[in-house]
Amino acid sequence: MTQTDLPRPLPVVRLRPKAEARAIRHGFPWVYSDELVTDRRTQALAPGTLALLEDGERRALGLVTVNPGSKIIARMLDRDPEAVIDRGWIAARIARAAALRERLHDAPFYRLVHAEADGLPGVIIDRFGDAAVIQPNAAWAEAALGDLAAALTEVTGVTTIVKNGASRSRALEGLPEETVVLTGALDGPVAVPMNGAVYMADLLGGQKTGLFFDQRPNHAFAARLARGARVLDVFAHVGGFGLAALAGGAASALAVDGSAPALALAEQGAAAMGAGARFATRQGDAFATLEALAAEGARFDLVVCDPPAFAPSKQALEAGLRAYERVARLAAPLVAPGGYLGLCSCSHAADLTAFRNASARGIGRGGRRGQLIHTGFAGPDHPMLPQLGETAYLKALFFRLDG
Repeated sequence: MTQTDLPRPLPVVRLRPKAEARAIRHGFPWVYSDELVTDRRTQALAPGTLALLEDGERRALGLVTVNPGSKIIARMLDRDPEAVIDRGWIAARIARAAALRERLHDAPFYRLVHAEADGLPGVIIDRFGDAAVIQPNAAWAEAALGDLAAALTEVTGVTTIVKNGASRSRALEGLPEETVVLTGALDGPVAVPMNGAVYMADLLGGQKTGLFFDQRPNHAFAARLARGARVLDVFAHVGGFGLAALAGGAASALAVDGSAPALALAEQGAAAMGAGARFATRQGDAFATLEALAAEGARFDLVVCDPPAFAPSKQALEAGLRAYERVARLAAPLVAPGGYLGLCSCSHAADLTAFRNASARGIGRGGRRGQLIHTGFAGPDHPMLPQLGETAYLKALFFRLDG
């Protein structure tokens, strides 16, 4: 729902007297439920309602979208209290985001909108050539989905738009799961060129939006280590690191994942890039497969593990760090002397220091010593909002292991 759909004047929501307005003024985009006056009037607002946010002294801070049922009760849309939040406003935000991506990439395959960092809170848009996937992960985005899709078409010219409504964030906003084609049609996976490799992205049934564009620079770094190497890609999804390694000249790559459909897409990608003969897959639990490979005496020149978010929240942090340590402990013995180990985390709750320490402990417990040679992050099409640490979620550590 946009501002032009609402009666005037807009409802007003107000920070509690002791709430810190300075963070909001300096760019922090969220108001938590314990920071807002939640009287009966505020609690009655429909999820996604636009409102004017004021501080405890009734000074305007900007326009927010309100969801009384969410821990993040208000999200800043525009710091101009006179702004008109309509399709034109959305199109201007998408156009600004697109200008950055067009400067970064020669082909239209990238994260087009990265939520708060691009001024569209809770909105993820990934572009796959003439198709795009929208994740409306906040109540306001769900209500404004028609305007989002129309503005996206207007700015980019995409002909197919998919709504992916299967994220954990939607559940926290009280939104249902739903994945549908909004415009156009899909007749199968989309071929995505990246780092010299070809990936097959399932925009309807794959993980997230179908492909992880955020790992692009880390794939490229791994490919530099992979020349002539035997490569093991664990938690491979559709072949992320393995196919990049083959494009970089790897002698062979083995992809391990629990999903048979994902591995089938990885095989299609390897075939599309003429590397099918150097590519193999192994379906199964990653931890069990790492143990089995060690028992078989397998060794690789480059091992990369890119697991799902083991620590998606602060409550899961301790267990998540133990899981990252276990991955490192099981993977390290599979690396040939002088070879390389890449370990990744997409858990925003596990910061870089905690993840690095867990990885180092695991390598040591695996009987190996290593040099940390590279630390990678998400690509620049996943910009970070400096005031919001959650936008700096991806870490990739590359070690060279001794004998």
